[in-house]
Amino acid sequence: MSPDHNSGPNYELRFSRTPVLRARLANVTMAETLVIIGRFVIARVPRLIVTANVDHLMLLEKDPAFREVYERADLVTCDSIPLRWACAFLGRPVKERVAGADLFYTIAAHAAEKGWRLFYLGAADGVAEKAAAVMTARYPQLKIVGTYAPPVMTLEELIKDDETFRRVSTATPDILLVAFGAPKQELWLDAMRDKLRIPVGIGVGAAFDFAAGTVKRAPRWVQNIGLEWLHRLFQEPRRLWRRYLLGDAKFAFYVLREKWGNRKDYEATGEKPANGKTNVK
Repeated sequence: MSPDHNSGPNYELRFSRTPVLRARLANVTMAETLVIIGRFVIARVPRLIVTANVDHLMLLEKDPAFREVYERADLVTCDSIPLRWACAFLGRPVKERVAGADLFYTIAAHAAEKGWRLFYLGAADGVAEKAAAVMTARYPQLKIVGTYAPPVMTLEELIKDDETFRRVSTATPDILLVAFGAPKQELWLDAMRDKLRIPVGIGVGAAFDFAAGTVKRAPRWVQNIGLEWLHRLFQEPRRLWRRYLLGDAKFAFYVLREKWGNRKDYEATGEKPANGKTNVK
C-alpha cells in the first residue's frame, strides 16, 4: 500500500485482505489505517470500521447477523495478538495489530491536528464524558462535538431511539466512536449508517473506560504476550468469565481445523488460498 497524502478524494488505496475463519482482515499498519480513515472522512460516504478480536471470531461462528455486518464492513483490522499469531500459523501473516483501544488514542491525536470532529457514544453514564475531558486535556485542539450514554436498551430499541439519533445527528461528527460492546455496537452502527450518514463509524469496546480510568488496561508487556484477555478477566470475572473461558476457548480448535482443511485443499489442487485485494476510494 502506497498512500499519497496530497492526493484527492478519489485516490485509491489498495490493501490485501487476510482470510481467517469467517473474517477477512485488512493487512494494514496503524499508519495505513489512519490514511484510510482520512480518505473516508474526505469522501463523506458512511463507512464502518471493525476491529476484530478472538471474541468476534467466535461470535461469527454462531451469529449470522454479525457475519453479515463483517461482510459489509469497509475495513476490518486485527485487534488481537492471539489472532495475529493465528494468521501467522495459517501462513497468512498480517503486518501489525491495530487494536481499537490504540486506534482510539491515535484517532484523537490526528483529529486534533486535522480538525476531525468526534462523537463518543456509549459506555456507562458519565464515562464517555470523562473520557472526552481526558482526551481534550491531552489534545487541546481536539473537537469532541458530543458525548452520550443512552439508557440500557435492546439493540432493536436503540435503533429506534429518537434521542440517540438526535444527539448524534445534530452534532454532525466526522467520526463516531461507539462503546456498546460487541456485537451490539457493530450491529447498531451497520443498521444506522445510512440514516446517520456519518463518514466513519467505529466500535471501540472498553476504550472509553480505559481513557476515563474506570477500567485499567493491561500493561504493554502483558498485551505483547497475548494475555490482555486474562488481565481483563481478573478485573471483571463475573462479567467476562463466560466469554473468555467458554466462548473463546474454542478458538484454537477452529484455527487448527482451518489449517488442516487448507492443507488438504492445497494437496488436492496445488494452489494456496489467495488473499483478495480491496480498493478504498
